[in-house]
Amino acid sequence: MNNEVYICLENGQKFKGYRFGASGDVIGELVFTTGMCGYIETLTDPSYYGQIVMQTFPLIGNYGMIEADKESKKSYVSAYIVREKCDNPSNFRCEETLEKYLTDNCIVGVYGVDVREVTKTIREAGVMNAIITTNPDKADFEAVKNYVIRDAVKSVSTSKAELYPSKEHKHNVVLMDFGAKQNIIRELNSRGCNVAVMPYDTKADDILKLGVDGIMLSNGPGDPAENVGIVEEIKKLIGKVPIFGICLGHQLLALAMGGETTKLKYGHRGVNQPVKNLKTGRTYISSQNHGYTVVNESVEKVGGKISYINANDNTCEGVEYPGKKAFSVQFHPEACSGPKDTEFIFNKFIDMMEGKE
Repeated sequence: MNNEVYICLENGQKFKGYRFGASGDVIGELVFTTGMCGYIETLTDPSYYGQIVMQTFPLIGNYGMIEADKESKKSYVSAYIVREKCDNPSNFRCEETLEKYLTDNCIVGVYGVDVREVTKTIREAGVMNAIITTNPDKADFEAVKNYVIRDAVKSVSTSKAELYPSKEHKHNVVLMDFGAKQNIIRELNSRGCNVAVMPYDTKADDILKLGVDGIMLSNGPGDPAENVGIVEEIKKLIGKVPIFGICLGHQLLALAMGGETTKLKYGHRGVNQPVKNLKTGRTYISSQNHGYTVVNESVEKVGGKISYINANDNTCEGVEYPGKKAFSVQFHPEACSGPKDTEFIFNKFIDMMEGKE
């Protein structure tokens, strides 16, 4: 059986590989992530909605798929590309192979690709769309070029409110679900927070009626500027109760404050991104997954103060809003499987709810 397949970039470049997982052609925004582990979390991170995800680490699938490690109930990736897939995982927690998971979840997979060369192409040319197809001569490159991720947050958010109680209740927190990872809930639960996960379009008045101690704005996919309605509701929450934003939540909070966002050339995706605390000078290793950033110059214009920058390119990685009871970070302090360097930022949120910040 011939299982050859081609990854065709919108600039015309083609890379041959071999199909595994689901069949069929698929179009998406091609992005790469550099994590050496955590592929389960990557596959189930809603922030990858509409994207073809490529792993730069050569061997993927060596510990199989594990239900408890998933960050959401399903995968939202358009397709998945690896250099080498492991068909015989070796881990006592393994429940199924990577290939079975992709097949069962109708996700197109490609292996046998020189992922480093594709990555170099994206790093030079910038993020671009791609099509995975068995017949590149018949690929509709016009459709590839015109592909745009739309309604991303709406597509991944919960449809109804859900409560996740803590074993040691101290605080009540609303988590606005723009594509929230499960580990955000776990981190809050472990600190005594009952967490009410709310749909993306929940009104500010309905949240405030709950009498909550704090509000978390979650991570999520897509262009932050697309979420005009969400930004308007966040504006109504500012200054009322402590607010903590992560990733997309960080960007949406900045927009609500009057700041600006812009798309990065190829984004930050991986578990080795260095972020520098501007107050202490200390650098932490962080997990990140985003294609947009808050414009540095726009932060001070709206009364914010940049707290962290990316040590590689000096982009904004964190903002504090003095007098507004709000702060945010672009990276993931809830990172799972790691790194765990910045978990302490959740404690800052707890302190803010307790009036210590």
